[in-house]
Amino acid sequence: MRYQATASTEMPPTPLPASQRTDWGTLQRLFPYLWHYKWRVFLALSFMVGAKISNVGVPILLKHLIDNMTLTTTQTVIAVPVALLIGYGLLRLSVSGFTELRELVFAEATQGAARRIALQTFEHLHALSLRFHLERQTGGMSRDIERGVRGIESLISYSLYSIVPTLIEVFLVLTILGVQFDKWYAVITLTALTIYIYFTVTVTEWRTHFRRQANEFDSAAHSRAIDSLLNYETVKYFGNESFEASRYDESLDKLRRARVKAQTSLSALNTGQQIIIAIALVAMLWRATEGVVAGIMTLGDLVMINAFMIQLYIPLNFLGVIYREIKQSLTDLDRMFKLLEKEREIADQPNAPILQLPSSPCVTFNQVDFSYDNNRPILNNICFEIPIGKTVAVVGPSGSGKSTLARLMFRFYDINNGGIQINGQDIRHVTQSSLRQSIGIVPQDTVLFNDTVYYNIAYGNPSASREEVEAAAKAARIHDFIVSTPLGYETRVGERGLKLSGGEKQRVAIARTLLKNPSILIFDEATSALDSANERAIQSELQSASQNKTTLVIAHRLSTVVDAHEILVLDSGRIIERGTHQDLLNQEGRYAQMWALQQSSEITT
Repeated sequence: MRYQATASTEMPPTPLPASQRTDWGTLQRLFPYLWHYKWRVFLALSFMVGAKISNVGVPILLKHLIDNMTLTTTQTVIAVPVALLIGYGLLRLSVSGFTELRELVFAEATQGAARRIALQTFEHLHALSLRFHLERQTGGMSRDIERGVRGIESLISYSLYSIVPTLIEVFLVLTILGVQFDKWYAVITLTALTIYIYFTVTVTEWRTHFRRQANEFDSAAHSRAIDSLLNYETVKYFGNESFEASRYDESLDKLRRARVKAQTSLSALNTGQQIIIAIALVAMLWRATEGVVAGIMTLGDLVMINAFMIQLYIPLNFLGVIYREIKQSLTDLDRMFKLLEKEREIADQPNAPILQLPSSPCVTFNQVDFSYDNNRPILNNICFEIPIGKTVAVVGPSGSGKSTLARLMFRFYDINNGGIQINGQDIRHVTQSSLRQSIGIVPQDTVLFNDTVYYNIAYGNPSASREEVEAAAKAARIHDFIVSTPLGYETRVGERGLKLSGGEKQRVAIARTLLKNPSILIFDEATSALDSANERAIQSELQSASQNKTTLVIAHRLSTVVDAHEILVLDSGRIIERGTHQDLLNQEGRYAQMWALQQSSEITT
């Protein structure tokens, strides 16, 4: 069963490189994801405007209530217009109603955009080369995705629910003050707002690097902790718990210092904001009080102006926090976009065809040169062929380039020179998915998912029936072990399969490869973690599975490859000997020396 994620099919146009992108560029990058829910955006904006109009109407209605009241207590109840009271209550209720409707309508857009971006990033990371993943720390990368998704929610929440509504309310209040009273009320309000915003933005920009440092140290501490816990056994083997704790504490101490600086600067920001707000309020109320004393304004006007100022400055009180969070959300979102825009080192050619294969193809390495970097050549002029339905084995010392052959066949890397053909089709000219679907591998280092034994075996073919999964387990000689456990096939294997022994993990890997039933098989030290009895038993199963299949065997133990149709001896990236087992023994070269050495070691043990 192959799952197709439909949410990721609509990719927005490729933007400018992330290093050149401004905050506005990040918003533009986000916009296509939100535009997918455009009717919800428009509806949410209309509810937001309705909420602000209702909010501004509350002080105006309060003014009329006060102006219509008499000064005598006994007449108060009669004098207060019932309609105004009801209207006041309805306005208060409508503010909350419009706000909740806005959030309800826009929640789908927010969560939908976050889901689509996260899914595309996840798929893109799987499409990147092995080199990228070997050079990255998985803990830090997963943290970038987590923050990016959270950043989308925060950015939309703070901008749509705080900044934009406040701007609408400022515009409405300034219009009312300028029209109903003299221009100085609007001038004082606008001047105070301008100074307040300038001060907030300037100080927040200054203290942004403290927050950025804190995030960097947080990621470093998280990555260090994850890396240490993933290598729990290694830490225990060398008794380095204190060493790991000291390294983690060093990261935590840097994080503490950065966060203390961030908090100190935040206190300075809040103090400055309160001073500006206090001066503006005093100036506005002083002028309004003079108007009431002079008789040109009513008591209701004074109350309305005071209510306007409170309504404006309460959200502005959080402007520093909101601006900082928006900036941080843009930074977090940009980091995730950088992952999404990371160029694929290994990419399919435009309109690349699917690899067309019979049940057993021919594989050819033609003058292949390869190096992981320019200063370290790995393979040099490698030429060999695996005929249809035959088995070719590659042996040699560690570091000679044996496992690199398997990585190149899977096209985890592209070769420097030469070509690799499967049935005459260059693997660089076909789709990677069809290529990898046709190859099955039992790797030397088996890593399992933190799930059940059944899930890990069925991973080779998720659409397989339970009978097929159990048949593969029986062929890999692990079925009896599985059913002997209390939970059977539902036994969880732990992080990276650590609850299983090395041999058990390797047999699970063999079972899922047999279940995949590919046209090409690669056995990379497939029985290295098994005891001699199980190795011989499984070796016969592997030989049976590879019957009439094109098979590449990579081995250190020469006893596992004696039946191969051809054996290649690799040394320093070059083929120095080739032939059948008997031919190579007759040559009395490197292979014969290795054979004699291993035979003497087995006799000694």
